[in-house]
Amino acid sequence: MSTVTCHISMSLDGYVAGPEQSLHDPLGKGGMRLHDWAFPADGERSEVDARVLDEVTRDVGAYVMGRRMFGGGDGPWDESWRGWWGEDPPFHTPVFVLTHHPRDPLPMAGGTEFRFVTDGVHSALAQARAAAGDREVAIAGGASTVRQYLAAGLLDSLHLHIVPIVLGAGERIFDGVGDPRLEQVAVVAGPTVTHVRYRVLR
Repeated sequence: MSTVTCHISMSLDGYVAGPEQSLHDPLGKGGMRLHDWAFPADGERSEVDARVLDEVTRDVGAYVMGRRMFGGGDGPWDESWRGWWGEDPPFHTPVFVLTHHPRDPLPMAGGTEFRFVTDGVHSALAQARAAAGDREVAIAGGASTVRQYLAAGLLDSLHLHIVPIVLGAGERIFDGVGDPRLEQVAVVAGPTVTHVRYRVLR
């Protein structure tokens, strides 16, 4: 059975998105800074960060994400909305989007196909595992989705990319998840971020 992973960037004070999220500012105030290590303005990742990014995405066969991460607002779908990433999203595999509102699958360039799941996190994971085969299933975010999988004991590993910024408010992934019992497996220090990998114990 495929393993279930999550890798997500987090501020020093524990936030994975900043305050005041909106369609115009999807990661909230200051939240885009969490991802500067992976998508630097000059396009030049450090050797360490490039290696870590390759390692955590190399064997992913399917993704699961929440409605807010896919975007397009709340309520019934505006089907002109096709995600934040343009016509060739970076996933290149099936992506299962948790939502309360049905929508037909959305095939995109490069092998990405968004599939919309209305019957919960267990169903989305079962469908993602079927699509991934022996490859990993990655829980892409956002915070609410990661919390649900942590709280349900469905994650096998968690990769935190800890960025030395303080957001002060926003979305946390550890609120309300109990004690997920994390065992530290590896720490890699990059020039602007620290990458920590945990095994989630059953």
